[in-house]
Amino acid sequence: MPMLQFDPVQLPKAAEALRHEVRDFLATNSDRISAPNSDFSSGHDADFSARLGERGWIGMTWPKAYGGAERSFFERYVVTEELLAAGAPVSAHWIADRQSGPLLLSAGSEEQRARYLPAIIRGASFFSIGMSEPGTGSDLASVRTVAKPVAGGWRVSGTKLWTTDAHRNHYMIALVRTAPADGNRHGGLSQLIIDLAAPGVTIRPIRNMAGGEDFNEVVFDDVFVADADVVGEPGNGWSQVTSELGYERSGPERFLSAFRVYVEFVRLVGADPERSEAAAVGRIAAHLMTLRRMSMSVAGMLENGKTPNVEAALVKELGNNFEKLLPEIARAAAPLSRSGDGGAQARFRQTYAETLLLSPSFTLRGGTREILRGVIARGLGLR
Repeated sequence: MPMLQFDPVQLPKAAEALRHEVRDFLATNSDRISAPNSDFSSGHDADFSARLGERGWIGMTWPKAYGGAERSFFERYVVTEELLAAGAPVSAHWIADRQSGPLLLSAGSEEQRARYLPAIIRGASFFSIGMSEPGTGSDLASVRTVAKPVAGGWRVSGTKLWTTDAHRNHYMIALVRTAPADGNRHGGLSQLIIDLAAPGVTIRPIRNMAGGEDFNEVVFDDVFVADADVVGEPGNGWSQVTSELGYERSGPERFLSAFRVYVEFVRLVGADPERSEAAAVGRIAAHLMTLRRMSMSVAGMLENGKTPNVEAALVKELGNNFEKLLPEIARAAAPLSRSGDGGAQARFRQTYAETLLLSPSFTLRGGTREILRGVIARGLGLR
């Protein structure tokens, strides 16, 4: 029976040295972090992304031929961890850096890499994901968006849902049906790069409970996409999209989205917490350190050229559970009735409330828990 593998790893000295550089950068650019939030999708700041691009902290592991730095996955991990822990506004470049760029490196054409990757690395080009659709839930194989062949390309019609930041981003890599399934639900699917400013594209932001507009409904009405913007070969979309999902499931964003609640809770209880408060601090820390070690292990596997899809799915499943548990542990132990720093209480209340309102999206993005458990079960030979 297949086994899960989470070998212990130690961050190299170069990665730990980089951590101090990132913290200095964050201190210098504190003007861009006016409302810290560790949810990677909550702060879209093109200027901040451009500053990161100048430091070489986007596309860090990518080839130098396209402007990348060819640094290690461990170094990328450290940058990601520090940005999220500080609550920096990273949403603008996030998907392009984490998913779209790696997809183009693995399945895209040389022309696509040369055209799109340098701008992503500069923090000047932003991508959205076009997978989910209305009425299909997490069943990607049932997508109904259709691309019909025409002279020089394809005409796309359909609707994508939950497309983060599509109203602010430049492109979407969309999973569409380019041929009938013919008995194979996973056949006939392809991925296309779609210009979100193209004629026929309508984008409708979806307001969330916190009052923000991060998710969108994107409608394609006979949108033209050139043959040059098909990622990989037509019909290879299913294998590509499942590999792409692996990129987004194992990073520290999968257990740090609620981290600011922990930060404010620790500040609230202070240096001499009550017994129950100290127990809550320790309980959260135990979860956090365990998930961090697992996530770092996945980074080590990526560094060694492995494809840890099952391990990544487990990190996301456990991480999502923790992200919802953390605020509740803190809320139950928070000393809101004790006299003390009213500012600390206000900051905790605000951070807790905002995270609570955003938390329904934590288990939606990157695959629901049912989908993830299916991936894990198949990887372990249980189904």
